[in-house]
Amino acid sequence: MNEAADRPALPAQPAGVPWPTDRWPQGELPSGVALAPLLEEVFDDDGPLATTFAVLVVHRGRVVAERYHGALEHFDRPPTPVTAETPLLSWSMAKSMLHAVVGLLVGEGRLALDGPTGVPEWQAAGDPRRAITLRHLLAMRDGLDFCENYVDDRASDVIRMLFGDGQSDMAHFAADRPLAAPPGTRFNYSSGTSNIVSGIVARAIGPGEDYARFLHRRLFGPIGMTSADPEFDEAGTWVASSYVRATARDYARFGLLYLRDGVWDGTRLLPEGWVDHARTWVSEDPEDASPYGAHWWGVAGDTRGTFRAAGYEGQSITVCPTLDLIVVRLGKTPLEREPDLGPWRAAVVEAFAAA
Repeated sequence: MNEAADRPALPAQPAGVPWPTDRWPQGELPSGVALAPLLEEVFDDDGPLATTFAVLVVHRGRVVAERYHGALEHFDRPPTPVTAETPLLSWSMAKSMLHAVVGLLVGEGRLALDGPTGVPEWQAAGDPRRAITLRHLLAMRDGLDFCENYVDDRASDVIRMLFGDGQSDMAHFAADRPLAAPPGTRFNYSSGTSNIVSGIVARAIGPGEDYARFLHRRLFGPIGMTSADPEFDEAGTWVASSYVRATARDYARFGLLYLRDGVWDGTRLLPEGWVDHARTWVSEDPEDASPYGAHWWGVAGDTRGTFRAAGYEGQSITVCPTLDLIVVRLGKTPLEREPDLGPWRAAVVEAFAAA
């Protein structure tokens, strides 16, 4: 679906702009960018997008807009106001972070995109699931029978995995599903698939504390994501389908790592070409025609090479290479209104393009 010519070059950090490992450099909103009405729209609790906790916009390496709103509810204490220091839940944006972790291990030769995965549930002689590769899994083309339904808990595998009988060992729960199609032949977005990948990572580097140390030492730490808090299941596997908590500024740091082609402050962290692997579209979501690459989404109809990490209730890190732009939005938009967020994100990008 996506030839190299369709992927705009990823911009380098502008000369003289410090990397935000410790703190984000601040900048002015470019003249002519009509952002104020879009911020009013997204922060309107009574509007179609419902509650937005945070929006942060980075242009040419500098924060040019940042706004926080609302409070987090707790069952055992009063609500806490959302600020720049508040860690917020990633939901499926964690999947894109998992892509980075896999890249680190592929770069070291500890994992291979097209070799055997070693998933224990698939090792019996003649098991057709042995044909599933890491490349299939990252592209959501593994062929496993997994229902990603967030409403009907009777039909939903993801609800069972995250909150029911699968939650103690989510990688096992997902890997134990049968095939519904030959590997590589169909796209099926699946949080179970991501946790299978995370299980593969856990077997490569060690579960639990070893896994957590790897995340902080090799990914979060080098780019200054000091607030990042990944959650693990009882088996010691990072629940990379759904669970990282971090501040909006730290989510923007992760977006900047991908906007800068996996390079941070002069050091290449991700293998050369790994970001291109994420943004090479191999599938299309049948519901809204959004392209899908490797644990990252594209934008239907976009001509600027925009790609994004996306999560339930409208979490997103939008990365636009041609405009050197990152837009983080975090909040709680009802499932039926999430399609309204697409036009809002596109309007933010176009506001910068028009200036």
